[in-house]
Amino acid sequence: MVFLENIYLGNTLQNWLIAACILIVVFSILKIIQRAAIHKLGKLAAATDNQIDDLIVSMLKQTKFLILLVASTYVASHAITLKPSIAAFWQKVVILILIVQGGLWASAAISFGLNRTISRRMDQDTSSTTTITFLGFVARFVLWVIVLLLVLDNLGVNITGLVAGLGIGGIAVALAVQNILGDLLASLSIVLDKPFVIGDTIVVDKLTGTIEHIGLKTTRLRSIDGEELIFSNNDLLKSRIHNYKRMQERRVVFNLGLTYQTPLKRLTSVNEIVRAIIEAQPQVRFDRVHFKEYGDSSLNYEVVYFVTNPDYKTYMDVQQAINLEIFRRFQEEGVEFAYPTRTVYLQNQEEGVK
Repeated sequence: MVFLENIYLGNTLQNWLIAACILIVVFSILKIIQRAAIHKLGKLAAATDNQIDDLIVSMLKQTKFLILLVASTYVASHAITLKPSIAAFWQKVVILILIVQGGLWASAAISFGLNRTISRRMDQDTSSTTTITFLGFVARFVLWVIVLLLVLDNLGVNITGLVAGLGIGGIAVALAVQNILGDLLASLSIVLDKPFVIGDTIVVDKLTGTIEHIGLKTTRLRSIDGEELIFSNNDLLKSRIHNYKRMQERRVVFNLGLTYQTPLKRLTSVNEIVRAIIEAQPQVRFDRVHFKEYGDSSLNYEVVYFVTNPDYKTYMDVQQAINLEIFRRFQEEGVEFAYPTRTVYLQNQEEGVK
């Protein structure tokens, strides 16, 4: 086998054949391991709630053919002798491909975490999906910028000036779009802090509506009159927000006015009558009733109670029942409600006759 001793590119043909065999064997082994691992872990992931095996499967699927080929070639290259210049170039190629593959793995991890977060939040707050997707896009964008910088650095490009330029450019862009960035950060704050979610009824200043959509820049409400109210996220978070969906119970205060002609005995019985009426209502917790003040044309009582169900319709049903029962009981007891009256006194003065 004299021809096996022939020299090609500084190595015998035999060494080249050995290197080729090593490449084929190593590549085949790596490919088999990849497929077996994906198949095995895929079954395990489907049978368990553990998320780590799902993540590994997702990253293994992002292991490209090229990285397996390069890894096999790198192992096979140890069977031959390369010139220093070629060895240095080959070393850079391997590093660059490893950097790109690392970026693919990191991107797969980001996508996995993103999808897991979205699926977990879909049942609780569908509004966060848009913001989380955007944050995933930003994370992947930053990742690939870092990968690009690492590639350029390994190619011998001086990235110090480039990074400084990106920093200055980033500041300029941030100043130019600061209102948009403010809304984006406010959207992130809404998703993380959750002052409200879709379906909540809120009051902003004097506007009332139900949350229908929380976007990257705006939040949309459907008002009680039917029109759509649109707020920028940044302005919305700067406002005083009343979230009635988070109300656990509703405090109710109302007044009664009785005529000044009401006898003292009936005045003192009003407290017990009103208290008994309120305590007889379901889903109600009585607080107090007091003869509060002397009004211009009435003796004023203040009544306070709590409805343990925050639903507005329930509150109105309870208040209606209380009002009807108070009206009935006061008629039975001869207690009269006051209404605005004015008494005018006229006085005649006879002028002296000269």
